[in-house]
Amino acid sequence: MARQTPISRYRNIGICAHVDAGKTTTTERVLFYTGISHKIGEVHDGAATMDWMEQEQERGITITSAATTCFWQGMDQQFDRYRINIIDTPGHVDFTIEVERSLRVLDGAVVVFCGSSGVQPQSETVWRQADRYEVPRIVFVNKMDRAGANFLRVVDQIKSRLNARPVPIHMNIGAEEDFKGVVDLLRMKAIYWNEADQGMTYELADIPADLVDTCNKLREQMVETAAEASEELMEKYLEEGELSLDDIKAGLRAQVLNNEIVLALCGSAFKNKGVQAMLDAVIEFLPAPDEVPNIKG
Repeated sequence: MARQTPISRYRNIGICAHVDAGKTTTTERVLFYTGISHKIGEVHDGAATMDWMEQEQERGITITSAATTCFWQGMDQQFDRYRINIIDTPGHVDFTIEVERSLRVLDGAVVVFCGSSGVQPQSETVWRQADRYEVPRIVFVNKMDRAGANFLRVVDQIKSRLNARPVPIHMNIGAEEDFKGVVDLLRMKAIYWNEADQGMTYELADIPADLVDTCNKLREQMVETAAEASEELMEKYLEEGELSLDDIKAGLRAQVLNNEIVLALCGSAFKNKGVQAMLDAVIEFLPAPDEVPNIKG
């Protein structure tokens, strides 16, 4: 029987994090936006779809790795139908072996960090395991609505504590209780998700005036990074001083797949902001199964 979805449109990903970074809530939002669950299940209600063991629902943590399949065509339905197989991995330090088993079979990962507590000991462990298996990844800095949330501080921690090279493709608009949305640095537009329909729709707007300088600087760094992917892109960038959107995406993707960079996004899964753009990034920047070398070890 022929595949309904070609292998190039598969994404086998893990969602990994320190306990309480909001990983299962992030996964629940993925299921909601992709139409797998029609009601948002909250961890604090004991209703999370991925936490199916009784102890998990009682404790509000994920103990075993659960797997589910969903389909996504983009926030604007701009893609063909992609099949995303998601492994929701445990974040609790006692269950690290489950994470290791998952990472061995993943093609890519989304690593979730808390916007206020940042890089935690368990996230360092998971990161090292992902390094060992050379798993390409993107970062979702969650809980931007939390007290003390600071996206760029977490990006700096990823650089200094994990010895990684994070490249922001988002900038947060407001933080803590004033968190409103994100600036998409690829399109240089502000995205505001609609609270009335739980973030199913959104509006694009101009970047708020107080963020223009920061966003211009971050975009310049992002474009320079994309140009480093090949001599051809670098020549084009040096000649023209800019790259097309397709060139930027291609340059960033090539380096994500080679584990040279990790793209950093932000949002608040609980407030229904940002997970939708993260799904687009999974499709655009993480590898298909036929783009991944064979497992080592």
